Amino acid sequence: MKRLLGLGLTFAVALAFSAPALAADGATIFKSKCSACHGQDGAGSAMAPAFKGNEFIKNSSETDIANVIKNGRNGAEKKYKQFAIGMPKQTLNDDEIKAVITQIKTWAN
Repeated sequence: MKRLLGLGLTFAVALAFSAPALAADGATIFKSKCSACHGQDGAGSAMAPAFKGNEFIKNSSETDIANVIKNGRNGAEKKYKQFAIGMPKQTLNDDEIKAVITQIKTWAN
């Protein structure tokens, strides 16, 4: 009985520490939420800019980037005027946003 309880506790602790890491996989989130416009691996497309070498992503704080992800950029707020559409608001939680920012900063640098 003690052995079973110990195994259950070990499993519960492992699950508690691994679940947030799985939920916040930036590459997976990017692929499902962002790649349609920003292209596979953040390479850009006719709809949205690339992240490789992107000065805004390189030089901006996580807070500034998170604000763009959460609130979008349209109209006068659009940074990249050569794209026909603006950045739409995204519905991601804070952990997902942080994971995506980490991923796109990797590509930018």
